[in-house]
Amino acid sequence: GKYGLEFMFWLAFFLPSLSVTLGWILILDPDYGIANQLWKALFGAAKGPFNIYSFWGIIWAHIGHNTTAVKVMLLTPAFRNMDASLEEASEVAGAGAIGTLIRILIPIMTPVFMVVLILAIINGLQAFEIEMILGAPIGLHVYSTKVYQLVQQEPPSFGPATALSTLVLLILLPLIVTQRRLIGRRQYTTITGRYRPKRVVLGKWRYPALILVSLVALVITVAPMSFVLMGTFMSLFGFFHIEHPWTLQNWTRVFDDPIFLLSLKNTISMSLGAALLSVALFSLVAYISVRTKFVWRSALDFISWFPSAMPGILMGIGLLWLFLDIPVFRSLYGSLWLLIIATVISSITLGTQLLKSNLLQIGMELEEASQAVGASWWTTYRRIVAPLIFPSLLLVGVLSFIHAARDISNVALLATSGSRTLALLQLDFMVSGRYESAAVVATIVMFLTTGVALLARFLGLRVGIRT
Repeated sequence: GKYGLEFMFWLAFFLPSLSVTLGWILILDPDYGIANQLWKALFGAAKGPFNIYSFWGIIWAHIGHNTTAVKVMLLTPAFRNMDASLEEASEVAGAGAIGTLIRILIPIMTPVFMVVLILAIINGLQAFEIEMILGAPIGLHVYSTKVYQLVQQEPPSFGPATALSTLVLLILLPLIVTQRRLIGRRQYTTITGRYRPKRVVLGKWRYPALILVSLVALVITVAPMSFVLMGTFMSLFGFFHIEHPWTLQNWTRVFDDPIFLLSLKNTISMSLGAALLSVALFSLVAYISVRTKFVWRSALDFISWFPSAMPGILMGIGLLWLFLDIPVFRSLYGSLWLLIIATVISSITLGTQLLKSNLLQIGMELEEASQAVGASWWTTYRRIVAPLIFPSLLLVGVLSFIHAARDISNVALLATSGSRTLALLQLDFMVSGRYESAAVVATIVMFLTTGVALLARFLGLRVGIRT
């Protein structure tokens, strides 16, 4: 039922951008896309109406990826936690459904709506992969693809790329401050000691709503995944009417490629390294912010929000300058450690906030008892706190693994031929027009991330039960 649909949106959030984009190319390509082929067959038209390589095609690719999923994930808990007594009080006072919506629900939900809006703007500025594949061929560049183009050209134009990145960061700074203040407020909290949720009865609209939401969930998950898998078996990507349209050679060709094997090894190593480092670092940051009297804890918490609003390309160019300019760090350039550091920094906001929320639910009595018998804060954390939040630590590790495995924008400028990951290999295949091989790599990355996402879902449910 509703939990199954919620899981579909949750799963869509973890699907890699390039894999989903590849699926939509097979569906909406202006020349060989299945949707256009069906349109021409049904209506006898010379040309189909859909074009994924366009401004609106890029917007659709974002909607069909995780843009919708992110908003559902953020808004669902807010609506679920709405206290029914607020609506009932409004109805007792004589307000109708519209009046209750305007005077009660919308004002209460405004901070949440604003957070979602700000995150949407930030995510729009962070976008890279979809614009790189769909926009670059038609000369449609956004900030991130322009910076990438400036750095990748010969010779690299680091000056203009840095100037453009600085300009975008100045635009983002007010959004970071606003986002943190909105999330930090508690005026819109509706869960109290007398909290009681209310389930809305849809009546005759129940099944139409179910069909509509199910259709959206299927479109953003099953459709692109199915067509990407189909593309791995095509002799020529997108061409169904050639003499021998299906083959297994794509899989053989990719698995025999030493570059693929190196990229697979790099991906697993980097993802595991990022997961382990994330658990250690994020837990310490969360603990210091919530439990200690460290004088800079507020500043540390504020800094942990920055990566969530910093586009991956901007972070990549910043780390590139850092590791090339400082001699002690220069030896790390070209290694997986640089990629691990980039992916860990980019995911610190989510991991830290998740652990902070769990720490706030744990009473201080056990820690105070530990300190009373002379234990240091480190011993208290290691012996008392860490075991209590272990499910959350495990969940953070899994989420960091997924993020590292599919990440492109944060590592695109930092990887070398020896540290290329599967996601970057897929990008190389797509840029060079080798869509058959790209589909194979996309399928592997997709099953890797969704498989771990299923584990994360299981762990997430256990965290919710235990806390």
